[in-house]
Formats: sequence, C-alpha cells, structure tokens
Amino acid sequence: MKKFSITLEQTLTRIYFIFVKPDIILKYFPNITEHQKQQFEQLYDLYMHWNAQINVISRKDSDLLYERHVLHSLGIAKVMEFKPGTKVLDVGCGGGFPGIPLAILFPDSTFHLVDSIGKKIKVVTEVAAGIGLTNLTAQHERAEKINDKYHFIVSRAVTAFPEFYNWISKKVLKENFNDLPNGILYLKGGDLREEFGHHYDKAVFYDLKNYFEEEFFDTKKVVYYKL
Repeated sequence: MKKFSITLEQTLTRIYFIFVKPDIILKYFPNITEHQKQQFEQLYDLYMHWNAQINVISRKDSDLLYERHVLHSLGIAKVMEFKPGTKVLDVGCGGGFPGIPLAILFPDSTFHLVDSIGKKIKVVTEVAAGIGLTNLTAQHERAEKINDKYHFIVSRAVTAFPEFYNWISKKVLKENFNDLPNGILYLKGGDLREEFGHHYDKAVFYDLKNYFEEEFFDTKKVVYYKL
C-alpha cells in the first residue's frame, strides 16, 4: 500500500486504529477472509490521507471511522446478503459509504457509486484503487441521469425518502434472485413516519440496535422498500 508522510501523533493514532478499531468488523462479521480483513484495515490510512485534502468525513467522526462509517454501512449486510451477480447502485455515495464496505464484503457482486460532487468521486476512486477493489466503479453524475438498471439501490440518508424514490424508482431490474425482491436499502435514523408519508406502510424498517450493540446504532435503521 502507498506510504504517506505522517506525524508522530498520527502514527500512534494509526497504530491504535489498525490494531484495535477494525476488530469491530470482525466482531460482527467473523467469517471474512484474510484479504477482506486487510482491505478493511487499509481504509483508515487512505481515508485519513484523502480527508485531509477533501473533506468527506466529519473531523469529529474521523476517530470513529470503523463504527460510524464502515460498520454502519455494513448494517445493510445484516438485512441482505447479496448473491453473486447482484448489481448495486449507491446513490449520493459521498466518500464511498455504504458502497465501499459493501463491495469489500461482497466481492462477487458489482457496485456502481455515483455522486454529484466530483471531488468525492475522486476519493472513492483512489480509496478503491488503494485497496484493490475490482468490483466497484464510480461516476460523477446526478442519480436522475443514470440510465442503467440494478437489482438494489443503496444510500445513506442522502435526502428525504420521497425525493430519493423519485430519483431512482425506474432504475431497478425486474429479475429477482436474492432473498428479498429487488428494491431500495436505505440507511436512515430517527422517527421516519412523517418523512416517508404514503411510502411508510410499504417500507420495512430494521433496527440496527438488534444487530450492533454500540450506542451509536440505537436510533439507526435499514429501510427496505420493494420496487
């Protein structure tokens, strides 16, 4: 992996996160391969390097990368284990969440990450290349202009759900072969009844506190919406 010039403080912090914090992934996903473990470990250096240049992670959250960004992204995997050949679109991916952690976990599925901000796609591209992801592509584009179709569309609270639905409702393939029919897997938090409006009764809400014991997940949800 590419080496970066860092201070002593950053070195000590990096040692802590490499050898302690990635363990939170193994805690909940103990069957990952050694290669996947290495890819998850490499994320910290890469994100700290690129975040210093292009702010894609809140500075106050950088020391909680593995809990609040990587593991949160993998909450989708507790609801849906993508089968080989699944095509997934990540809308408004920012710096690569949830798409990059999911692409590590599901190497036999393909992930296309899009964001309307080009600098964020630059980070996604560099991080993916840095850990050797071959099942992920990234595009600087608005979701509404994506012409391809996918089995699932994922996102992390990019906008209010009704607007998100209008962006992507016609971008889902008809062929179903996963355990859940094709649709949306959306990471959200809080009371969602008002936001979802008439979509609420059709949505299925999975509380992440049922999968992860950390306090951060007490109000977090994965929302599944069949399309």
